[in-house]
Amino acid sequence: MRVLLTGAAGFIGSRIAAALADAGHDVVGVDVMLPNAHGVDAEPPEGVQLADVRDAGAVASLLDGVDVVCHQAAVVGAGVDAADAPSYGSHNDYATTVLLAEMFAAGCRRLVLASSMVVYGQGRYSCSEHGVVDPLPRRRADLDAGVFEHRCPLGGEELTWQLVDEDAALRPRSLYAASKVAQENYALAWAEATGGSVVALRYHNVYGPNMPRDTPYSGVAAIFRSELEAGDVPRVFEDGGQMRDFVHVDDVAAANVAAINANRDGFTPANVCSGRPISILEVANELCDARGESSPVVTGQYRSGDVRHIVASPAGAAELLGFRAVIDPRDGLREFAYAPLRG
Repeated sequence: MRVLLTGAAGFIGSRIAAALADAGHDVVGVDVMLPNAHGVDAEPPEGVQLADVRDAGAVASLLDGVDVVCHQAAVVGAGVDAADAPSYGSHNDYATTVLLAEMFAAGCRRLVLASSMVVYGQGRYSCSEHGVVDPLPRRRADLDAGVFEHRCPLGGEELTWQLVDEDAALRPRSLYAASKVAQENYALAWAEATGGSVVALRYHNVYGPNMPRDTPYSGVAAIFRSELEAGDVPRVFEDGGQMRDFVHVDDVAAANVAAINANRDGFTPANVCSGRPISILEVANELCDARGESSPVVTGQYRSGDVRHIVASPAGAAELLGFRAVIDPRDGLREFAYAPLRG
């Protein structure tokens, strides 16, 4: 099939491009080469065209003969401050609406959309007394006192994290999350209005070779790597017990190939995760051990608005797309300890 791949020069997009080509697809790769992601004055790599998805004319010219669009282009990160909102709204949401409109005009009815675990907000929790509950946001007084776990809003009991599946409510808690929910909502409405097909891949913590280095928008694995390369040790917030799902970029690429091959009808959300939960402290320890460095420092510090635990169920992607990740994060992180990073 002929696949239009946006964000094709990025950390994830470049691996998807390679996986699609290996699977025999004809890839039309485009990227706007934002300085925050690629550096100032960066040029598109060979085989990737310079194009802005917000430009309807440019998108229209790229869609000739395209069977499916794989939309990875986005501004990422939690949002450093409120001033980031227009960038998210423009590059993530407005660009998606332009893309959907031009796909309709061109008769292209299949979209694979890069979404994110952040759409789930705080994740899923249960109480030993009251079952599954929606926790209240953590209080600053508790965080200051080193009480990091969520409490039951009904009786105050400590809550236990549960796997999040795709039917969980979408409750964004950051500017970035709000933009990803908006992308999904536009795509869902487009699919219902046009009879189109959308697979929204909700990526969890993606890591791997050529991940961007430490910036305000980097993932925690890259931040820990940068601390180690600077001669320091990783500094772990809270008590390090925050549970996450770290998924290798090559598994993410495989999920996109699976989504294209699955040829689903309607709107299908799917978690893209390893299915092997790991704590943030374990992530830091794996990197330190692999590099022969001292143990990480647990600081007890916290960031307001951080999610305590969010861990996904891989069952939906396995059932609906035939996708299961193959790289155990403990193996992948040891490899990542010396993998090249982007400047």
